[in-house]
Amino acid sequence: MRTPPGEPVPASESVRRAPLRPPVTSESFASPLHDRRAAAWLGLSLGIAFTTCFATGLLSHVIQHPPGWFSWPSRPAGLYRITQGLHVATGIAAIPLLLTKLWVVYPSFWTWPPVRSATHAVDRISLVPLVGGSLFMLFSGVANIAHWYPWHFSFPVTHFWVAWITIGGLVTHIGAKLPVTADVLRRRGRGAGVEAGSGGRSESAAAGDGLSRRGLLGAAFAASGVLTLVTLGQTVRRLDRLGLLAPRRPRTGPQGLPVNKTAIGARVIAAANDPAFRLVVGGQVRRRLSLSVDDLRALPQHEATLPISCVEGWSSTATWRGVRVRDLLEMAGARAGATVRVESLQKRGGYRASTLNEQHAADVDTLLALDLFDQPLHIDHGFPVRLIGPNRPGVMQTKWVTRLVVR
Repeated sequence: MRTPPGEPVPASESVRRAPLRPPVTSESFASPLHDRRAAAWLGLSLGIAFTTCFATGLLSHVIQHPPGWFSWPSRPAGLYRITQGLHVATGIAAIPLLLTKLWVVYPSFWTWPPVRSATHAVDRISLVPLVGGSLFMLFSGVANIAHWYPWHFSFPVTHFWVAWITIGGLVTHIGAKLPVTADVLRRRGRGAGVEAGSGGRSESAAAGDGLSRRGLLGAAFAASGVLTLVTLGQTVRRLDRLGLLAPRRPRTGPQGLPVNKTAIGARVIAAANDPAFRLVVGGQVRRRLSLSVDDLRALPQHEATLPISCVEGWSSTATWRGVRVRDLLEMAGARAGATVRVESLQKRGGYRASTLNEQHAADVDTLLALDLFDQPLHIDHGFPVRLIGPNRPGVMQTKWVTRLVVR
């Protein structure tokens, strides 16, 4: 029943007429640093970092799992070292930027009503895969380079598919936010506005109240730069002394080279030290070869200076000596342009074998190495025989090689 005009509205009816509002809204957050311009600059930086990280990660994936149309070249020899180092560096650099961006924009998560238009709905829906995927990718990526796996799923497979989900959310978010972001950046700080919940105060009004917008952005970018610098020593040798947080050091390990998979971890110690060890070259060849380590050392030896470039971002250059793969293929009578499956003594594991495409198999520096830095290979580096070739991920530089299968 409606209350007659002029009479007071009963309390129960006024409650019914009051608009529904959550206990926390965007207006509950009063900091002037929840600012659209700060969010725009952080978003632009994250977009560049995420796109670079996604592109280089996708490249690493297709190198390791090449589709029929793709063939990764063997030259330049250090190209993968650059692309994968860039992949890990941009991922690490994105961590402070992402955390700062989430702090700047989190009042907008509480806007009321939660959806104001179709574009706004698309933008908010895209935040689920974008924010969730970003946090997962950065956390799991850092855990991977530290060799810490507090999960039971396959990291490479999950990382690959979540990357696609995250980049899809990013593209959708950019499409929804592009007009607003372009307008805010175009104003160059004049009338850029602030996020809802900042009380309407601008940068000038915040002077003397604490950290300014420029100070916040400067701190975020400085943290990103410092974090990258103290981890980049794992791939840039001149920065080795600054690599305080680098999981690997280029000079640390047996024979002065880092190791990921040890012989104990691969369970190959007995097989690698077996006096009856033979390297077999078979498959589509005219003459099947079965060679002992002494037989391999009696063949012409070739020396090459090549990097080990690991998917975790670390890399280090070393001098290797051994038999050219192409010489062995010629001895076995393999056809020109053959590809080769390289198999390890390791019985289990996703990387117990790798494939040499036509270019890598024919390259003069693709070796079955017997020596590292003028010494016989340490067993953790693949004794008695390991594959080493230019421009290849470290997981494809197969250790403890026992068989070449020519195709």
